[in-house]
Amino acid sequence: MFIIMVIGVQHRGYHEMGTTQEQFDVGGMSCSFCAESINKAYARTDGVEDVDVSLAHEEVLVRYDDDVLNEVTVKDILRDLGYTIRDPDKKRRHEEQQEELATGRRRLITAGSASLITAGLMLWMVFVAGQFESTSVVMDLITLGLAAGTMFGPGRYITYKAYHSLRRGIFNQHVLLEAGAFAGVLGGLLGLVVFPSFPTVHFFAVSVFVTTYHVLSEYTSLVVRTRASQAVRSLLDLQPDTARRVVDGTVEEIPVEALAVGDHVRIKPGENIPVDGVVADGTSTVDESVATGESIPEEKSDGDEVIGGSVNVTGRLLVEVTATGEDAFLNRIAREIEEARAMKPGIVQLADRVLKYFVPGVLLIAAGAFVFWMLAPALWGSDPNVQRGAFAALAVLVLGYPCALGMATPLALIRGGGKAANRGILMRSGDAFHVFPDVDRIVLDKTGTITVGEPAVSDVVAMDGTGEDVVATAASAEAFSEHPLADAILDHADERDVGYDDPESFDSVTGKGVRARIRDSDALVGKPEWLDAEGVDLAEAEDDITRLQDEGLTVAGVVRDGVLVGLVGIGDEIKPDAAETVQRMNESDITPVMITGDNKRTADAVADDVGIERVMADVLPDEKREEIDRLQEAGHRVAMVGDGINDAPALTQADVGIAISAGTDIAIESADIVLMGDRLRGVMDAHETGEESYRKTRQNLFTAFSFNGIGVAAATTGLVHPVFAMVAMVLSVSAVLANSFAGQLLSYGRL
Repeated sequence: MFIIMVIGVQHRGYHEMGTTQEQFDVGGMSCSFCAESINKAYARTDGVEDVDVSLAHEEVLVRYDDDVLNEVTVKDILRDLGYTIRDPDKKRRHEEQQEELATGRRRLITAGSASLITAGLMLWMVFVAGQFESTSVVMDLITLGLAAGTMFGPGRYITYKAYHSLRRGIFNQHVLLEAGAFAGVLGGLLGLVVFPSFPTVHFFAVSVFVTTYHVLSEYTSLVVRTRASQAVRSLLDLQPDTARRVVDGTVEEIPVEALAVGDHVRIKPGENIPVDGVVADGTSTVDESVATGESIPEEKSDGDEVIGGSVNVTGRLLVEVTATGEDAFLNRIAREIEEARAMKPGIVQLADRVLKYFVPGVLLIAAGAFVFWMLAPALWGSDPNVQRGAFAALAVLVLGYPCALGMATPLALIRGGGKAANRGILMRSGDAFHVFPDVDRIVLDKTGTITVGEPAVSDVVAMDGTGEDVVATAASAEAFSEHPLADAILDHADERDVGYDDPESFDSVTGKGVRARIRDSDALVGKPEWLDAEGVDLAEAEDDITRLQDEGLTVAGVVRDGVLVGLVGIGDEIKPDAAETVQRMNESDITPVMITGDNKRTADAVADDVGIERVMADVLPDEKREEIDRLQEAGHRVAMVGDGINDAPALTQADVGIAISAGTDIAIESADIVLMGDRLRGVMDAHETGEESYRKTRQNLFTAFSFNGIGVAAATTGLVHPVFAMVAMVLSVSAVLANSFAGQLLSYGRL
């Protein structure tokens, strides 16, 4: 199920230039017909300018002229079609989803019980009483009660949807189902009252079975789609519930939502920054990976901007609030994601294109078959053949009911999903299978996707002594530091068994480096600019400093007793399989593109190492989504690979979003494919699985269309008994099932 992604905002309407935009979380959507029905209903409503329906997330975005329509009318259109609009409150919305599941389960149990009883009666009639057709009025009335009870009990909501669809001139699966169910009841009543030769029980049984099948399919869809999304909760967890506001020197703790632009808040080391703002006082290192995705923290001082949700690492800060509510960073990200979900380019499957004409076609053929057997016998001097006409109409409706068509794609997806899971890939949507084979651009985030996502020592240059001496001095000086770059140096020393001592004295110079006393020597470790200001001669190291910086590394100089003894280059290591994955993309005629919030120099260095030619650097989260949109508008099918909150809008916008499971919850929630662990080669493994699954889907659709096409043609003769039509429908589903899983079943048999 789709989860509304607005934080602290109950109303999801936006107004601009006389046009209002409303976004709804819709319950009850189960297949492509649902999306098509909603689209048609709004398209035929005066005042609606545009509508986007996301079946994957059960989300509807409507833009309308507020001089013609209002919010109530817009909502009523959805409700009239039989869909529900969920509460914007997250807790209540979850409760509604659970209520829908419970209701669906009750419907299935009731309808399933009716079907079992009906099937039992028919088996008793054939194998015990020795009669294929009933001669007992009691039996006829019992099956009539089961048919009526199923249709107007657990199946009542289907009748409601069919009625309101017909009222708007929309022919969908609900209309086709009800046509078959009511035809079964009508045929049974004719046999009960008018034509004793009619197979009354079988007509009534068809109504029970087709209604039960539909209840089952919709409940299955509901179970698959109902998923407790943690995306909003993940965003909320990044933002503290309270903040320490400073007023005239007095500190008071208040709810974050009570803050206003211009307020000042105090943030201690290790705390999340509660709001967007600028530093009014203090210096500190801030981890802004929530926004940029970059693993190297930024140094902040007076006048620098800070982002809500980022982490204050070292010093104390006094921050002036510059944005709250919908204007805050996390809320903007949430809105970007929800709009991208609703406006994501629609994927029209082969089945969708055919089914658009299939339902009205089946209804016309059924009506035509009945009329034919009412009129045609006159041509050879016979009376109208009511029974044959009724058989023809009902058999056409039963054989035309697109159950095998509806299962063709899901079964192929289940098969492909199982194979993908064995390779550590979670395929979460149909688009992931059907669109991925057509993708010609794969956009990759840098940090955490191409690279490991954590700072690590990449190079050590010794100016005086050995590299081990440089590492030992740097590690000793940084032993008491809490800076992430210090952790990288200490980890490097530990990994290489380089011994180091705790400093005798230690002083952290925020944003610059550290001073320490080590075994009667004075040591400095920090930025080259700071060391230069401290009087350290860097002339001999200038070429090495430039080289390391050109490689995208952060450079720390190591000084002992005023002499530069070496340089440490710290960066984000490239994943071992990154270059191989990029090569596989090029071999598959897919163009890889790197997109990152990091600086161009660092981005170019990483791109050169893995073989990517096109690079977009210094890109903000909303700009990432815009870049994806531009590629799509240029006619490209685009996949996006990322792992951070800043990637979530782009992952949602892309035709196929691919998340690294080692990344953030919100990135995973926004993606169509999740790669287990942090392997990048899974991207192309998923591409291969998608191609295979799509081939299997086409085979299933051909099989299903063949059964439906031949079955409907045969049914028009009026020689197909309604029960045999039901059997044929079951066989069509079985054929699709066998095609989907035969290979796997054979492999199991060989084990």
